[in-house]
Amino acid sequence: MPFFSVIIPTYNRYESLKKAIDFLLIHQTFRDFELIVVDDGSTDETHQIEDEYRDQLVYIKQKNYGVSKARNVGIANSNSPYISFHDSDDLWYPRKLENQYMYILNNPDFLINQTDEIWIRDGVRVNPMKKHRKREGDIFLDSLELCLISPSCVAMTRELFERYGLFDENLPVCEDYDLWLRITLKERVGLIDKKLVIKYGGHESQLSKKYWGMDRFRVYSIIKLLIHHGNEINPEYQDRAIEVAKKKCAILLQGALRRQNDVFADTIKKIIECIDNYNYNRISLENLLKI
Repeated sequence: MPFFSVIIPTYNRYESLKKAIDFLLIHQTFRDFELIVVDDGSTDETHQIEDEYRDQLVYIKQKNYGVSKARNVGIANSNSPYISFHDSDDLWYPRKLENQYMYILNNPDFLINQTDEIWIRDGVRVNPMKKHRKREGDIFLDSLELCLISPSCVAMTRELFERYGLFDENLPVCEDYDLWLRITLKERVGLIDKKLVIKYGGHESQLSKKYWGMDRFRVYSIIKLLIHHGNEINPEYQDRAIEVAKKKCAILLQGALRRQNDVFADTIKKIIECIDNYNYNRISLENLLKI
């Protein structure tokens, strides 16, 4: 049994996927891993990966269900105690897995850790703002505002999925934000303060460019957390979660009114009313995803 399972979900990214795989198979100094590529219904040359890397990876082809389903299928077909995710448009530095292996050995109480990363946007390196900087330890409160864990930077024990569930397959984006909220509610996150991942952004195939009003997916995740885990959340966490949900709803409402989207505006108004009255179970989460 390998120590890590490295899972790459992909859709129509043959060239960048091939580069990512080559970097992994050729350059990683820590070799005790299995590589699982989940092809989410690609229509380009991605299918060639199966033959080009035969006996070097597991290739799984599925219909175009989305990245959440692809990652969950990868987890279901993995065999290792630790899971790492690798987006198909990112690259890992050679000692990425080696550093995470040593961190795990030296910090057994941390069931999830991540490395730092370099951001490339439209071919240019950019520095993250202070609010994006990765933190160690209890990061739930900070994670409510925005996603502070990058899938490509993570190594986490299989046990966490058994405790907190898999990626929410209803979410087309922000599925990682949703999972990290569930995990950080109870778990501390380890940090390896080394830039061991190159994260590329700005290209047209990014899911964040496909969907409008990204905060609606984050509101969905916060409300879902309050519905299913409200009794477990300490008062400080609960108050902050409500505050952030209302803040994001206010931004969404302002945008809906500006664009004269009356249907969505009414939906957000009802959600705000339910939050004010602590009637989370009356909120139709599906409406946030469909509109």
